[in-house]
Amino acid sequence: NESMLTGEPIAVSKKVGDEVVGGSVNKSGSFLFKANRIGKDTALSQIIEMVRKAQNTKPAIGRLADKVSSIFVPTVLIIATLTMMAWFNFGPDPKLTYMLVATVAVLIIACPCALGLATPISVMVGVGKAAEYGVLIRKGDALQKAGQLTTVVLDKTGTITEGKPVVTALEPKDGVSEDELLMIAASVEQNSEHPLAEAVLEASKERGLDLAPIDSFEAISGHGVKAKYENKVVLLGNENLMKENGINLGELTGKSQELSRVGQTVIFVAHAGEPLGLLGISDRIKSDSRDAIARLQEAGIKVVMLTGDNRATAASVAELVGVDDFIAEVLPEDKANEITKLQEQGEKVAMVGDGINDAPALAGADVGFAIGTGTDVAIESADITLMRGSLNGVSDAVSISQATLRNIKENLIGAFGYNTLAIPIAAGVLYPFIGV
Repeated sequence: NESMLTGEPIAVSKKVGDEVVGGSVNKSGSFLFKANRIGKDTALSQIIEMVRKAQNTKPAIGRLADKVSSIFVPTVLIIATLTMMAWFNFGPDPKLTYMLVATVAVLIIACPCALGLATPISVMVGVGKAAEYGVLIRKGDALQKAGQLTTVVLDKTGTITEGKPVVTALEPKDGVSEDELLMIAASVEQNSEHPLAEAVLEASKERGLDLAPIDSFEAISGHGVKAKYENKVVLLGNENLMKENGINLGELTGKSQELSRVGQTVIFVAHAGEPLGLLGISDRIKSDSRDAIARLQEAGIKVVMLTGDNRATAASVAELVGVDDFIAEVLPEDKANEITKLQEQGEKVAMVGDGINDAPALAGADVGFAIGTGTDVAIESADITLMRGSLNGVSDAVSISQATLRNIKENLIGAFGYNTLAIPIAAGVLYPFIGV
């Protein structure tokens, strides 16, 4: 199981001579391996290094108030100096008194307190409001950048979907009940630690089925499993396993194709040389994913799905949730590259993910959103954490960011408007006309 690296729950088969990744989990049997790389050369360390570099090279956006203050303060000092000189050279007697009063008035009126409070108050309210929606803003720049996004890239597994394979279809042959089909499949799979086996066992547990004893269990790499039930051979696996054992699937082939078109993994079940039916297993889409994606699209934001899954599964999920653009079979390091490509096209890009494989992309994006139920590395790499695990948090963050930026600008305009009117009056421009 390489989910710690790839983020995908389906285990991969390894044979003699294949490379295994440090941190992956062997789910069945035992084997002898040789460590070829240690420390900083391991895949995990390289991913961590990629995250570090991405974080260190992320461009810092100076706060609007700081930029304004850097111009405002010296300007006020210049105005105060000019006021002092004007009253000293051209003012009425007592010149020194008028000069001091006017100069001090300019400095008092132009105190940058309003400018200093314009940003932090808005930020404080914005961050607090985001927290009410389960959106934890971890890095200050993210509140500003989220409102400027043009593209949101979504990881599939664990972000759009629940990240847990489950049995979603049972298609028994005539004369076989769903419970009987599931009971036999679960009885065989109880000897396996494959993620799909866990899904079958969980489904049987939900129905309260009693499992039968199984003999001669054998895992057939890349095909399925073989065992004996009631002294007769049981086969669980893909279509190739059935064909190799002379099983005539008949009408089950058509049903299998229907399930495959919607991205489900199909497991055929045969007993004593006869097919009993099939199980469809898929990773369920979160109930609010489609609506959340629609909200982003309505806001004018382009949504792209990025996944390491096969193209058929990716296409079906993309269609179900309303995503037009998707990229399938993407390696962990390539996810970050895809983010970079979009940024080079002038897009302001957010990445949403939950696995360690998403960490470099999360760190490299303009704004990284981590699903709160994901890995610690992903959360640490992100700017914003979605504590509720819902994609609605992304559109919430965008809306709150835009409202906060708008409020900051309004505050700054108010502060400047006040100073623009008050400073000339304090300097004495009205004195020749009304004596003030």
